[in-house]
Amino acid sequence: MSELLLASTEADARAAEAVEQHHAAMAGALRLAVDTVLAEAVRSDAAAAEAARRDLVAWCDRELLPHALAEEGALYPSGLANLTGRLLVEGMLAEHGLILQLVQDLRTAADPVTAAATAVALRTVFESHLDKENSLLLPLLAGDPSVSVAELLGGMHELLGAADASAADAVGDHDQEQSQAGGCGGHTCACGETDDSGLPELDVRSVPHVIRHATVFGALESVSPGGGVVLVAPHDPLPLLNQIGQRWPGVFDVAYLQQGPDAWRLSLTRAA
Repeated sequence: MSELLLASTEADARAAEAVEQHHAAMAGALRLAVDTVLAEAVRSDAAAAEAARRDLVAWCDRELLPHALAEEGALYPSGLANLTGRLLVEGMLAEHGLILQLVQDLRTAADPVTAAATAVALRTVFESHLDKENSLLLPLLAGDPSVSVAELLGGMHELLGAADASAADAVGDHDQEQSQAGGCGGHTCACGETDDSGLPELDVRSVPHVIRHATVFGALESVSPGGGVVLVAPHDPLPLLNQIGQRWPGVFDVAYLQQGPDAWRLSLTRAA
């Protein structure tokens, strides 16, 4: 990993950064799911729009809501006990209520336009919520010598993203950049022009470098067989492609759509 949070122990810093990496993966998955709901609403394909809405609700039930409950049980009590953090955590608990309501509204959305509007609202609230956790709550808890973030988290899958990985492993897996040698890490790479119509776009140029790979991994986890995503990066993402090839050998076909100078655009399509 490239940098550590200021914390009372290195273990707490790594645990906090592991949560931040998992947050990035969740944000990436949510971005892709919401963009799919929007794209299908624009296309006016009722069946596809309904499928995209159901997929987003299923992801919320499987990932987002359990994550929120795990935070309330593991992290928030220590935040509430901290005089500096009490108001922050009370506000974040209120945001959990709003997120829960938006998921329920999405669950019962009667038409694609309503579903798309609700999905965008959910993404906006969730990303703002994650930013508070990453930049305010986690540093507060990690820097409190009376609190052990590593002990609070343990091996919780809902907060770390992998039940069988330690916090250090979870950070290192996402943050370490490997050698650029070896092309696209086992992918089929076509460097000609490719029609990417219909694929949602994931622009990571504004995503901080330390969580950029985790954001992409989260998005790719949610890609169904035969589906894909257009990745927009600030440079040729060879280290990222190598990591994708190692995580999903032979699964994603990669094609360059634009190679600089200001952006690199690549389509990543999952094998059917």
